[in-house]
Amino acid sequence: MKRVFVVVLLILCLFNKTSFSQNLASYKWYNPIKADFPVIEGQAWSKETAGSYNRFPARAEKSLNPNVWNISHSSAGLYIKFKTDAQNLVIRYKVNGDFAMSHMPATGVSGLDLYVLDPNGQWCLAPGSFSFKDTITYRFSNIKVSADFAGRSYEYRLFLPLYNSLSWLEIGVPSGSAFNFMPLSKEKPVLVYGTSIVQGACASRPGLAWTSILQRALDRPLINLGFSGSGLLEKSVIDLMAEVDAKIYVLDCMPNMISFSDQEIEARLSAAIQTLKQKHPLVPILLVEHSGGNAGGLLDTGRNAGYGHVNKVLDLAYSKLIAAGTKGIYLLTGKEIGFGINSTVDGLHPNDIGMEQYAAAYEKTIHVIINEPVGRYSTTRPAVQSRDGYYDWRSRHNEILTLIKTSSPRIVFLGNSILNYWGGEPKAPLARGADSWDKYMEPVGVKNFGFGWDQVENVLWRVYHEEIDGFKADKVMIMIGTNNLSACSDQEISEGLKMLVLAVKERQPTAEVILSGLLPRRAMESRIKVLNKAIAKLAAQTQVRFIDPGKILLNHKGKIDESLFGDGLHPNGVGYQKLAVTLVPYLKK
Repeated sequence: MKRVFVVVLLILCLFNKTSFSQNLASYKWYNPIKADFPVIEGQAWSKETAGSYNRFPARAEKSLNPNVWNISHSSAGLYIKFKTDAQNLVIRYKVNGDFAMSHMPATGVSGLDLYVLDPNGQWCLAPGSFSFKDTITYRFSNIKVSADFAGRSYEYRLFLPLYNSLSWLEIGVPSGSAFNFMPLSKEKPVLVYGTSIVQGACASRPGLAWTSILQRALDRPLINLGFSGSGLLEKSVIDLMAEVDAKIYVLDCMPNMISFSDQEIEARLSAAIQTLKQKHPLVPILLVEHSGGNAGGLLDTGRNAGYGHVNKVLDLAYSKLIAAGTKGIYLLTGKEIGFGINSTVDGLHPNDIGMEQYAAAYEKTIHVIINEPVGRYSTTRPAVQSRDGYYDWRSRHNEILTLIKTSSPRIVFLGNSILNYWGGEPKAPLARGADSWDKYMEPVGVKNFGFGWDQVENVLWRVYHEEIDGFKADKVMIMIGTNNLSACSDQEISEGLKMLVLAVKERQPTAEVILSGLLPRRAMESRIKVLNKAIAKLAAQTQVRFIDPGKILLNHKGKIDESLFGDGLHPNGVGYQKLAVTLVPYLKK
């Protein structure tokens, strides 16, 4: 009986292996290295690396500490963005080192993690089944991102191994499925330099490293320069960092500094800050205590004393720099990170609980530093979206970032499809009122930063992510909120608009900000009339101009004039003509 069972088991294994191979034969495979443009995010020197998944440029080998150079070949912090409508994916690859470590599993050292954004910009995890053999294979099956937008391609983010280097990697989807790599973000990155904790020890999988959690939370490029045992604030690394125009620099090296004298630690900190500030005087620098120095309940008093001491040295150096008038430096304390007895694998390296604590503390601090407040309502929490099937949301965002670098807009319109599909630049796939736009808006210099299906929180994300940075506008008009009506209260919409107005004023301090009431829409005229009164009060409170151009689209009964609309929401050509005539006087003043 036992022999029969073994034979049956072998047949089943052989059948499954054959079925698996036949299944993969129908797959189409995509190699990130062979894409038509760079697609590996998290590299500051993507065009200069000797290995496709390395973190430093080849020229750095001569200047770096050999240990740092060797560790930089690991793919910690690297990720690949792609879009697909496939419900099944297979990723296969090879690594060059051991699969696991004594205190960190193979899924973290050598594994992958796959996340996807739903239509409303919320992160979802695609759990995979995996096989660690000569070729590592991850299978992701039966993926259904949204029932409301079936058949769409969604944005995926593939996080690569934390403590291993890649030899090659391929992503497979069933033949006939759509698949496209996404280009690198044009936004300034968060650049983090540190120790094994920064590199990712000891997350159970790459997506749970605190830098990966933070990257998804900020939805901003993040460069991981974490080097196990070698985060020593070395000049060779700092000089390379200074080549990168970052959104913020993070120096989280204290755990590796306990063998240095107080004078040496202070000297390295001061030199690092001076080098970064000389190249990028306006970029903030965040210094970080080691969390273990403040964790209660850990009984290794010798180690605790060492970490506590380097934290005190950091605090003293920080205080001296502040007293000397150094601007744009900040401190994240171990107390704010908040480690406890359940936060680590070994009293030092965070487990998944500790990684969450680390990421949360960083996110809170960085939001304050770069002035990106987040509120409690959905309208006050910035988010991306992919609800509109006419265009690609991220591509339009990148197009705007390119546009503002090549020509400075004089007037910017921020809004949803009502603006997006009116006309103008950047061009949209639809233009319902191109004639009136060309006649009235184009001559006064308006650029159309409207996105179809946008809600208040989506425009807030775009403002936070540099769409109105780097130039001086004369006027910025905000017309947003109608897409929030079905899910949000008037108070929630008003609170989101308040945060959005303040964000625009912060980034365009010399521009006149014009806050428009919502245009009327079929069966919602009465509610919008009430809401627009609240928006008018908000404009007064925030000291911006309020306008209510939608009144010209109503009939004598206070309902929409159906002859001016195509669908009860979007004006038709005649409606846009009337809207243009109404707006022009405000734009010329």
